[in-house]
Amino acid sequence: MRFRRPAGFADLESLKPKNGAAMQTKSKSTYDKLSRKIAITVITVSLAPLILVGGLIFDQFRSIYRAKVYAHLGEVVAKQTDNVNNFLSEKLAEVQYLSRVFTYEQLSDSRILEQTLKGMQQQYGRIFVDFGIINEKGVQVAYAGPFELLGADYSKADWYMSSRNKSTGISDVFMGLRQSPHFIITINSKSKDGRPWTLRATIDFLAFSNLVENVHIGETGYAYILNRNGVFQTRPQANRNSELVLTPYKTIRRPLYGEGVSIQLSKGSDGEKYVTVSSLLKGGEWKLVYQQNISDAFSAMIRSEYITLAIFLSGGLAIIIMAIYLSRKLVLHIEFIDNENEMINRQMVETGKLASIGELAAGIAHEINNPVAIMIEEAGWVSDLLEDEGMEMASYGEITRALEQVRTQGGRCKDITHKLLSFARKTDPRVAEVSLPDLIEEVVEISMQQARYAHVNLSLDLDRDMPPVCVSESELQQVFLNLFNNAVQAMEAKGGTLSVTCRAEGGEAYISVADTGPGIPAANLGRIFDPFFTTKPVGKGSGLGLSICFGLIHQMGGEIDVESAVGHGARFNIRLPLPAAETEHEVEKEE
Repeated sequence: MRFRRPAGFADLESLKPKNGAAMQTKSKSTYDKLSRKIAITVITVSLAPLILVGGLIFDQFRSIYRAKVYAHLGEVVAKQTDNVNNFLSEKLAEVQYLSRVFTYEQLSDSRILEQTLKGMQQQYGRIFVDFGIINEKGVQVAYAGPFELLGADYSKADWYMSSRNKSTGISDVFMGLRQSPHFIITINSKSKDGRPWTLRATIDFLAFSNLVENVHIGETGYAYILNRNGVFQTRPQANRNSELVLTPYKTIRRPLYGEGVSIQLSKGSDGEKYVTVSSLLKGGEWKLVYQQNISDAFSAMIRSEYITLAIFLSGGLAIIIMAIYLSRKLVLHIEFIDNENEMINRQMVETGKLASIGELAAGIAHEINNPVAIMIEEAGWVSDLLEDEGMEMASYGEITRALEQVRTQGGRCKDITHKLLSFARKTDPRVAEVSLPDLIEEVVEISMQQARYAHVNLSLDLDRDMPPVCVSESELQQVFLNLFNNAVQAMEAKGGTLSVTCRAEGGEAYISVADTGPGIPAANLGRIFDPFFTTKPVGKGSGLGLSICFGLIHQMGGEIDVESAVGHGARFNIRLPLPAAETEHEVEKEE
């Protein structure tokens, strides 16, 4: 599996310590409090205008809709009042016309009265049930209709007595002799000889009642007519509770509803609220009443309110969820920045410690180098003395071997301190021609001091004939040292083999550093070159080594990538450009 490092930094999880014991700049509770404060602030700032504006719109909508409903009901009742009044006026005028056209003597003839009734029914329908002529004593002397009422005495009837002193009259609905609801229109007149007489016309109750019952709005709205005593003048609705008692608690005053129209809100004995619209009829003797359950009258408004409330609640919930999400995301970003800053601060401290250790190592190397040089010199002096005076000694050969071993190991110490001094010096960025095989051997010699104790074997495949590269020797040393040390540390637990290959390939210098360690998980390959990303335990790695290697190789114009799989080790491949002249020479040589 091959990978080339993408741009970007390690995510927040890579900055968290693996054992959960590393210090953080702020505790989790601090970030939680910050997240809550941000969320509450955003929610308050967002919802406050929404609630204020929504409440204002909601209140205005309710007021306007209520006014619209009241106006509509008022107009309906006013219009129906006019219809009922017109109906009564028309019937009264039609009966009054008969009293003017016909004389008492003519109408007293039952045949003429019967013909008159048939003519009226043919012209106006069966609204007129019957006609009757009543003399001054209250006795019906002529009758035309379906009942046997000729000779009926009405002198004691309420409707007759109340209409005697009036030229015209319309009675209340009553049962009468026929034992069915009806009301009567009366016309009082005088005969030629001055005797008073009365023309009586009975109006069909069902036709009159249907005129009012047609006023039906919604599921519970219905209309009816009451007289002054509160007695129904029309049929009560079948679904109306006859025991219902209404207690008014508010009167709606709107002059535009029509003259005599009033609207009241009432509480019913059944616990419901009702709107009652009323208007006076028949000169104030009757009252047209329209009654409807408030929840039914404003059902459309209530549905609209529920829909509006649902929209507002959904919007508010969306604002709350988004505020919590954004605040949490923002706080996580702040936490990431804080942790990154803390990591950078720790790395700066570690870098300072490394610089101090480098200076200390340089001083120690100088201090070790001087006694080692004296030891080698003294060993040479002792060897010279033995050659001059002690050749006959029995242990001469063993002493000579020991002195040679002192000189050899002293030379090794001198070489090690020399290399340590060279690495401890400040990095020299100057570009020069560098032999890669020689540089690799030099770095490997230092790295393998640790590798011997880790049971790591070394395998070198170096092309001695490859051309040099133009790079900064000290920077390339740092790259190789990082890669070699990482490989050795990866194999410390079980040992293994460190394989280093170096050759010229396709106009580039190819260097491969491979180990037989545990490998790198695929999830970590995308972050392996990110700053501060490390899979090593705390204190074993800074997470900057591979990131520095990546930057240095790219500064040299090269590339670095990694191939790895869990259980199959890891291989880092480096490609550096070769000088143009050498590349052309290689191409000609291949041809």
